This record gives sequence, structure tokens and C-alpha cells, in this order.
Amino acid sequence: MAINELRSISTFIKAAELGSLRKAAHALSISPQAASKALAQLEAHLNARLFHRTTRVMSLTDAGQRLLEDVQPALLGMQRALQNAQTAKDEFAGPLRITGPRTTLQPILWRLVEEFCEQYPDIQPDVLLDDRVGNWVEDRVDVGFWLGLSPHEGVIARKLFPLQMVICGAPAYFQRYGVPDSLAALTSHRCSAFRHPGTGKVAPWHVKLGDQAVDQPVVPAICSNDEVFELQAVLAGKVLGQLAGVTAAPYIRSGQLVPVLAEHMPDFASYFVYFGSRTSQPARARAFIDLAVQRLTNNPEYVLNDKELHRSGHKRPPKPRRASRRS
Repeated sequence: MAINELRSISTFIKAAELGSLRKAAHALSISPQAASKALAQLEAHLNARLFHRTTRVMSLTDAGQRLLEDVQPALLGMQRALQNAQTAKDEFAGPLRITGPRTTLQPILWRLVEEFCEQYPDIQPDVLLDDRVGNWVEDRVDVGFWLGLSPHEGVIARKLFPLQMVICGAPAYFQRYGVPDSLAALTSHRCSAFRHPGTGKVAPWHVKLGDQAVDQPVVPAICSNDEVFELQAVLAGKVLGQLAGVTAAPYIRSGQLVPVLAEHMPDFASYFVYFGSRTSQPARARAFIDLAVQRLTNNPEYVLNDKELHRSGHKRPPKPRRASRRS
């Protein structure tokens, strides 16, 4: 329907409701002249007189009454549809507060946010990455991510994929220092360690011993509070590292890193997305949660399989050569 026809019918219905073309013009925020012109156009288009007019009052003709009964429900339905469309647009616009740990999450989250913004360009993600544990209520979080056993109490959590902690090194490291064949052998190797930015403490390596998850202290040759820095040190062949599987996966698959002691990789923690009650969430938050669950749940890109984890078992780097002695 062309906009002049829509205005003409809206003017006609409002004039019928109020009994005055001037009042109808005021209610529709148009001039009396525009209202009179719109009504005249409609009567000319229908070739029918719709109102009896006097100096004080206007009343519907029989043709006007039939038209009112026919078009009023349709117009109300159209107005509701337009209002619903505007409401939906408003729900998919504005800020979206996302929080999570800086460690291991940045590349995953950026790809997710990028895809989401392509679908909903009027939403402005407000992303806070911090390895310190915050308060999701005080921080006004819409959607959060968590690495570990489980998120805070009082929130709903969806498990995405397991958090693998892989002991690995570059082929150059094994060429120079050899391959550890047990956890005890780590004491004679150069290891990296992660210093937690929240507590300032050096985190032990987390390993599995039998069916138990235990801490494996290491004497760090290199220590850092930044995962990217630690990754570069491991790739350079300077140290062994225990890296998150999602971080190490592309380098293990390309052969730049080799996993070792895979039988001791812990399997007790996971990545989670968490949020408050879905009934009180804005639609944009629900849409982002749904996308995160769809894209990340058990995504094989972020999880190393058994063959990849035990690649070093059939492709073991050679032991370091000993310098020959001269007699």
C-alpha cells in the first residue's frame, strides 16, 4: 500500500472516531490542510462520499460506515505489526556486555563476536576479558564465559567443550633436551609456568595421576602472566609448556609442537557459557548465547583427539646427541 493511501485511510478512521477532521489532524500530527487533502483523495479514489459534513459535526455515510467496518481491523493489525517490528529492532540494538577470562579465550571469542555483529550490526559488544574472578551481577554482565570446574552459583551454565591442558614442546626443544618419559622426569627439564594475574602466584601444572587430578609443581625456566608470551617461548624451543588445548591445537596439527605425557592430561575442567535467567534477558543476549552454544559445543577445531594427542608416540623426536670426547 502506497504511503498516501495509508495516510488517507488513517485520516478517515481517526476522523470517524473523533467526529472532527481538525481533531483527527491533531491526533495524527499533520496539518488540517493535509488531513482534508488526504480525505478528499480517498473519496475521489473510491468515487464515494464518506462523510456528511455540517459546520459543527461530520457523520459517516452508509458507504463510509461500511468502509470503516472493513478497514479498521486491518489497519489495527498493520499498526501492531509495525510496532512489533520496531520492538524487535530495538531488542537487537544497543550494548551487549560480555565477560570472560583473557587466557585462551581471545581468538575463540573474537570469531564469535565477529559473526554475531555481521548478523546484528546494530548491537555494540562491550567485551571485558580479565583472568581475575569478578562479580557478574555488579559488572552488569549479559553473557559470561568460564574456564574450570563450574561458574558462579546463581547463574545458568552450558558446557561447551573440555579444557585440555597439554604438555608440549617444539621439535627443536626435544632435539636439544630430549623427551620426558614420566612426570618425575620433568624436574630435569626446562619448563614454563603461568603467573596468575589475579593472585600473583605461579600456577602448578595440572595433571592426571591414575584417576586423580593432582598438581605438578615445576621449577620455571620462564614465567609469565601472558599466555601468548608463554606460547612464543614454547614455539621457540626454549621450554616445555602446559598449554590449553585450544591454544596448542593448530600448532600440534601443523607439527610445530609435539605433545608428550598425554596419558597424564587432566580431564576435569571445561569451557562454559553462563548467564542469568533467560526470561529476563534481552533478546540480543539470548541470540548471542544460542550462537555460542551452536558454534562451540564440542567443536572439533578446539579439541584434540586421541590420535593427535599421541602423535609423539609414533613420531618421537630423536634424543639429543652427546658431544664426542677426544682421546
